[in-house]
Amino acid sequence: MSATLELTAPFDGPAVALNRVPDPVFAGLMMGDGLAIEPLSGSLLAPCDGEVAQLARTGHALTLRAANGAEVLIHIGIDTVKLDGDGFRPLVRTGERVRRGQPLIEVDLDAVARRAPSLLTMVVIANGEDYALEHKAEGMLQAGRTPLLTLSGGGNGAEDLADEGPQSRGQATVRHAGGLHARPAALVQNAARQYRASVQVEFNGQAANARSVVALMGLGVAEDDDVAVLAQGEDAAAAAAAVITALQTRTESGHGAPATVVSAPARDLPAGWIGGVCAAPGLAIGQVVRLDAFEPALPEFAVNADEEREQLRRALAQVSSGIATAIDDALRRGQTSQSDIFSAHLALVEDPELQAAAERDIAAGHGAGHAFRQAVRTQCRVLSGLGSPLLAERATDLKDIERQVLQALLGDAQGAPELYPASILVAEDLAPSELTRLPRERVAGILSAAGGASGHVAILARALGIPALVACGPQVLRLEAGSQLLLDAGQGWCQPEPDADALATARQQMSALEQRRAAMRADADGAAVTLDGVRIEVAANIANEQDARDAVLHGADSVGLLRTEFLFIDRQHAPDRYEQANAYQAVLDELQGRAAIIRTLDVGGDKEVPYLTLPPEPNPALGLRGIRTGFAHPEMLDEQLRALLMLQPLSRLRILVPMIAEVGELRRLRRRIDELAEEMGLSERPQLGVMVEVPSAALLADQLAAEADFLSIGTNDLTQYTLAMDRCNASLAASLDALHPALLRLIAQTVAGASRHGKWVGVCGALASDPLATPVLVGLGVAELSVSPGLVPEIKARVRTLEQQGCRQRAEALLALDSAAAVRARAAEWWPLD
Repeated sequence: MSATLELTAPFDGPAVALNRVPDPVFAGLMMGDGLAIEPLSGSLLAPCDGEVAQLARTGHALTLRAANGAEVLIHIGIDTVKLDGDGFRPLVRTGERVRRGQPLIEVDLDAVARRAPSLLTMVVIANGEDYALEHKAEGMLQAGRTPLLTLSGGGNGAEDLADEGPQSRGQATVRHAGGLHARPAALVQNAARQYRASVQVEFNGQAANARSVVALMGLGVAEDDDVAVLAQGEDAAAAAAAVITALQTRTESGHGAPATVVSAPARDLPAGWIGGVCAAPGLAIGQVVRLDAFEPALPEFAVNADEEREQLRRALAQVSSGIATAIDDALRRGQTSQSDIFSAHLALVEDPELQAAAERDIAAGHGAGHAFRQAVRTQCRVLSGLGSPLLAERATDLKDIERQVLQALLGDAQGAPELYPASILVAEDLAPSELTRLPRERVAGILSAAGGASGHVAILARALGIPALVACGPQVLRLEAGSQLLLDAGQGWCQPEPDADALATARQQMSALEQRRAAMRADADGAAVTLDGVRIEVAANIANEQDARDAVLHGADSVGLLRTEFLFIDRQHAPDRYEQANAYQAVLDELQGRAAIIRTLDVGGDKEVPYLTLPPEPNPALGLRGIRTGFAHPEMLDEQLRALLMLQPLSRLRILVPMIAEVGELRRLRRRIDELAEEMGLSERPQLGVMVEVPSAALLADQLAAEADFLSIGTNDLTQYTLAMDRCNASLAASLDALHPALLRLIAQTVAGASRHGKWVGVCGALASDPLATPVLVGLGVAELSVSPGLVPEIKARVRTLEQQGCRQRAEALLALDSAAAVRARAAEWWPLD
């Protein structure tokens, strides 16, 4: 049936546009288009004739199905599901026929207002794809009398979904606080809409189309209920996995709070100085360049929707092309960290939900720029409210995309900032594209009010060697453009308008540091031998052939970690054994006779590849990662092992296995290597090592060393698992320190366990690159330190100043201290950095 339907106001009160509702799901039209009302009367009246299709258990929401098929969702208040029915008295039941103006729910407005963030009541068309809204009311409304919405269409707009093809079935435990009420149901619906397959959610003998918010809410699923998911169609497996993830992604019933701004750690600083979290160490003097948010004035309304859509399409294509070029350029230069970040940005530009949200706003009469900005800001609010600091940081990437698209629409009206010979970039939260488009030689440092040490800009700053201080708070935004700053990111502070004495001292330190670095580079090819004759192997962490050349150039004794992920990411199919073998052999050939530790594929958790169908996980850091993923996909693991066994000579190859938790896993892998080597007719075997990055591996080091040829400690993961602090959580950046006594005890235990079997231990995590930690690790008995290629000369020079016996005695004393701060203070006292 196709007909025009007029809805009348269900409450007395003023009309409010949905984009002004303080809830990202409703404001972003994820539930459908419509209007909101600020209620002034306590009885909710039916806006039309129809049937009660769904009534929330808590009485705060219901859906009417009108004669023309329109599903009219009425949601009273924000976050009212958490009231568990208090303040609401339903007067009707599901399935009951009602007439326009009939009372449906009695609401105690005073009681609800005291406990809910807002009384705003949303009236939306939940199946709005089939209807056109021809009229929206404005101003003051009278319940049962004032026309609220007028819509036309319906009846023939069903989507052409798959009703045949492969099937995929799975289970999910619903983690949304309050169950599948309106907003969580919308998140599930959006997940299902990304695929052609039909998806159903089944509960208590009932089934609901995952694309229908009304149907999902009608299941009556509560928090922690188990549901089944059935998908059918050629992309059924992916669709089922996406819906399961949406069902199991934890969201709170409370209104999402804004992203946490990480405050600087407490410290005693002179008046006027600014403290923060070190994202990239270093000392810099420069002038402030303000990179304030790009907020051009945008026309809210437009006359020709088709022209606006075409302008947006061209802008998105222009930005996509520019990002694709940046990815190619980064890969050619071997900058995998940059290419990974740009790849994430490309996915955001091409995100169908962002585009669909913008196009819906354009269809409602808004301009292209205004529509895209609203779509981005809505999604930023969603990410900020999901409870994940890592996702909240990704809102910065979305804002970066917004800026690029708006500049493409406006012809880059902002232009590039004017830089000084030595510029210190100051921003609320710097965007990656803002940093990479600026000439490196004119950027002396970075200072941001927000952000974290795990953000994309922090990663880039470390890769580019730019001192960066983040999470400094709003005071940085009061710095005047052009003013001079002295930045010591390693010490966590900056000094505005330093006096002549401070500048002279800093310049002297910077000059002396450069002279020392030049001397270190000159001696880099020599061995790193302590004063009492103990040789420490200083290796390099690399990702590709170019990095191998850099490692040799900087004097690395070997490669302590070759990450093989660079071959597997940003592609639709896994590389075969021949492509892998060629890439690994190229690295070996560049090393001029040096040995290389090559780590098997480490994906899962926060590192994904599109062709691996991994199950959704409520806590990915504790799920399928490293060798666990390899065991779950044995065909891919075998292909990589065959590629490694093809290398020549095998005597220079050391295979490293990530995420080993017990000796049985190591035995299983060694058996498989032996089987494959026999199939290939090989009599020689490469060395096999274990990456110690979970506490169980450190505690069982003696057992592992009996089977392994060497152990290599990955301090990044070992720190997060030992301290129970997510290393992607920016708010913990200042506390996540691998010099914590608990970590040092695990390192000591690892070395002790390995020494029982005459095996050596290396460190390939970030702690190995910290010069302050070098004497501590040498004292604990670590035999190899693997660092970024550029740090090899500095770490070698540091080793040559030490006596291992003295380091051992002092390192044992450090194990008795009670905090990482105490360890750092004592280490700085005993082994000061020049």
